[in-house]
Amino acid sequence: MNSDEVKACCADAYAKDVVALLLGDSYHPGGTALTRRLTDHLHLTADSRVLDVASGRGTTALLIADAYGVRVDGVDYSPANTALAQGAAQAAGLAERAVFTTGDAEHLPYPDGAFDAVVCECALCTFPDKAKAAAEFARVLKPGGRVGITDVTVTTDRLPPQLSTPAARIACVADARTPAEYAAILSAAGLRTLRTERHDQAMLRMIDQIEARLNLLRLTAADRLAASGLDIDAAPAVLDAARTAVSDSTLGYALLVAEKSSAP
Repeated sequence: MNSDEVKACCADAYAKDVVALLLGDSYHPGGTALTRRLTDHLHLTADSRVLDVASGRGTTALLIADAYGVRVDGVDYSPANTALAQGAAQAAGLAERAVFTTGDAEHLPYPDGAFDAVVCECALCTFPDKAKAAAEFARVLKPGGRVGITDVTVTTDRLPPQLSTPAARIACVADARTPAEYAAILSAAGLRTLRTERHDQAMLRMIDQIEARLNLLRLTAADRLAASGLDIDAAPAVLDAARTAVSDSTLGYALLVAEKSSAP
C-alpha cells in the first residue's frame, strides 16, 4: 500500500464500531489515566490551546477540555470520526471548547505557532511519514510549547511474523519504533525530549481486555464480528504473540514529552 492507502485504511479501521466494542472508550493502552498523566506534563494554563492529532472519536480531546478547562482542537483523517467527536462534544456541553476537523497529520490544517501543546496518542506509529508528522507538530507549536505522545514501542528485528502483517500495522504494531527512535524523530524536528516513561503493563492489560471482549462478542455478536472483516480465527494467535512480545520486551508502550525551543 502507498502512504495515502495506509492512512485511509487506518482511518477506516478505527472508525468501525467493532473497534469501539473491542477497545472501549479509550483506543490506547493506559486509558484516561495515562492521558491525564501525559497532560499533567504539558504545563497547561487556563488560556492554553491544545491540538490533539489523530483525535479519533474525541476521547482524549474531550477529557483535556473538560478536566483542564482549555480549548482543544482535534484533527483526524476520518470524516466519520470527526462527526462522532463533534457530536460527543455537543452532548457533553463542550462544543465551545472542543472543535474537531478532518485533516492529515502530515499536513496539519493550522497556522504556524497556533498551539501551546500538541498531543498524539497511539497514532504516530501508524503515520507513514513520521518525520513529516513530527515536523508538523513543531510547526504548529509556539516556542516553548510541548508535545505529549503515548505510543506503541517495538524492537522491529525481533517482531514475530504474526505482528508484521498489514493488519498489525493498522493495530499500531508493525511500524512502531523504540522510544529512542521516537525521540530521534522528534529531535530532528526540533523537539527536545524531556521525559520518557515505559508503560508496558498497560499494553498487557489492553491485550487481556481485547481477548475478554472478543470472547464475549463471539457469543453475543458473532455476526457483527464477521461483517467487520476481522479474522476471528487468527485473533487468538495474534493476541498470544503480542502477549509474548510484551513479556520479552519486544513490544511495549511508552510516554514521551518533548519541548520546542523557546529561542527565536
